[in-house]
Amino acid sequence: MDETVLVKLEFQAVRELIATYCATPLGKRLVHSLTPTHKIALIREWLGQVEQMMHVVEDYGYPPMAGVHDVREQVRVSMSPLPLEAPELADIAETLTVTSALRQWLTGLGEDVDLLKRVGRRVEDLSAIASVINESIDARGQVRDYATPKLASIRRTIEETKDRVKKVFDRLLKQTSLTKMLQYGGATLHADRTVLPLKAQYRGRIPGIIHRTSDTGATLFVEPAEVVQLNNTIVRLRDEESKEITQILRLLTRHIQVNAKLILATLRAVGVIDLIGAKCRYAKKRDGICPDIDEQGVMDLHEARHPLLMELFEQQAEHGEKAQEVVPIDVRLGDDFDVLIITGPNTGGKTVTLKTVGLLAVMTQCGLPIPVGEGSRMPMFDHICIDVGDEQSLQSSLSTFSGHLSNILSMLQSSHSRSLVLIDELGAGTDPDEGAAIGRAVVTELLTRGVKALITTHLSALKAVAFTSERVDNASVEFDPHTLRPTYRLRLGEPGNSNALIIAQRLGMSKRMIQRAKSYLDDQTRALSQAIEGTLASRRKAELARKDARDAAIQAKQQRDKFEASQQDLKRSQEKFDGWTKWINTLAPGDEVFMLPLKRTGKVVRMQLHKQTALITSGAMDIEVSLRDLEKPAEDQ
Repeated sequence: MDETVLVKLEFQAVRELIATYCATPLGKRLVHSLTPTHKIALIREWLGQVEQMMHVVEDYGYPPMAGVHDVREQVRVSMSPLPLEAPELADIAETLTVTSALRQWLTGLGEDVDLLKRVGRRVEDLSAIASVINESIDARGQVRDYATPKLASIRRTIEETKDRVKKVFDRLLKQTSLTKMLQYGGATLHADRTVLPLKAQYRGRIPGIIHRTSDTGATLFVEPAEVVQLNNTIVRLRDEESKEITQILRLLTRHIQVNAKLILATLRAVGVIDLIGAKCRYAKKRDGICPDIDEQGVMDLHEARHPLLMELFEQQAEHGEKAQEVVPIDVRLGDDFDVLIITGPNTGGKTVTLKTVGLLAVMTQCGLPIPVGEGSRMPMFDHICIDVGDEQSLQSSLSTFSGHLSNILSMLQSSHSRSLVLIDELGAGTDPDEGAAIGRAVVTELLTRGVKALITTHLSALKAVAFTSERVDNASVEFDPHTLRPTYRLRLGEPGNSNALIIAQRLGMSKRMIQRAKSYLDDQTRALSQAIEGTLASRRKAELARKDARDAAIQAKQQRDKFEASQQDLKRSQEKFDGWTKWINTLAPGDEVFMLPLKRTGKVVRMQLHKQTALITSGAMDIEVSLRDLEKPAEDQ
């Protein structure tokens, strides 16, 4: 899909929004690379994963992800001759520990989440590698003293030698004759060697090696002769320590290198699971659903809301601004009409309607849940294009009208029956009559190509197209003549009325002037207004009947889903009871059980099936417990 279209629909903002719901950098990277697919099976799989995750989190919570790092680059670097650094290995170990916990979480899910299990099978148990690393490197990324016996010996000798150096300096610094010659009363370090800050005028008074002079020349940093050999020993041991650490890191890196493909495959799967979890969190936050994918090319959205507008209004409310609600809209295409012409006042929501439909289509094809009502359907579009905003180009000296028309013609050439075309203010920017004529020609071409299209316009003449052409219908954004403000509701089947005259009357224009203005309307405009008035009541009844039928279908589906869910719950309960019964009948003296009333484990002394009880010993007590209060210990379940 053309990246320009995604920019105009502000899809990057949606990516950034979904990324905030991710728990790992792996998931965030996947979110930022989301692009629409044209494969219906893949869209359904992605949406199915979200639906399954939404069911799973009710019982199991979200998958464990805390502690996962994006260590893919470190894993790739492990293929080079150089060993990884200790902090890098620590991050890998922590990540692989979490992935093992994630694998256990996935294994514990029921069999009815096959799509999640399919992803989960790519998560390998790599805890053995994590354990090997953790034996040598701690959580802070430091090599442990006992990573190898040799390292332990080296570090022990270093500490013993440092202690001997300290004792020498403690003795020297107790001599007042010596401390008087120091710039300040204490030792300091220079390149891992302990030295004294001797005043320059006392040069030669302390036997030893001068390692450097201060910038002012007032201080000499002297290593006393009696600790030179000890410090040499520490330097040598530090070198041995460094070599041993390098060898340890090399061996640990080898574990990563050998298992690099498995680790990278696991990390990819972890990113996918995090992405699914982020989609689920977003859906729950915004009451989003996974729409049905309609293979017949029908779009039928109920209570659709613009995702970014919802976020904007929430942020404004959080900053103390006046609370606003996104007005949901119902919109459809591809069923009884393919082209919808939307009219209404400026700032009435026409452009938002176009962007809402386009953005929700893109989100669906990225496998994202969308903020719409139950029962909504969305087709798969091979091609989405939009003409919105100021297309004026200074470089090519095109006017706004020319820029729009050039864009529209380009869109028409590449559009077909699986295209969604969104055109804002068709025919604007030129003579109204000529603009209307061009607009009608565009609509006719769209119909010829079988394109699904939403078009906004201010031209009354384009409203008439729906009365003369099949597969075209009108819609309007509602306007309240009393408040003189738009309500932002979309009314299908109803073209926009002549709000200008109503507004003029409300603003005080006399009846005489209103009547005179009406007389200036041409015959075609008056005939169109009469036709609109004549069909308005019947269209509203038809839309109401359609809504009632849709609501009834949704309610029936919900009841059916509820019944099927209860049947599944009943089946699971029966299976659980059968398993419990089989376990009870196999209990024998000495077997461990968990007593629910006491919340503690015990061992069977004697089964008393005729009384439906068992005698259990726990600690110093023997307790008679009802069989129904016994369960398997947690580790046996």
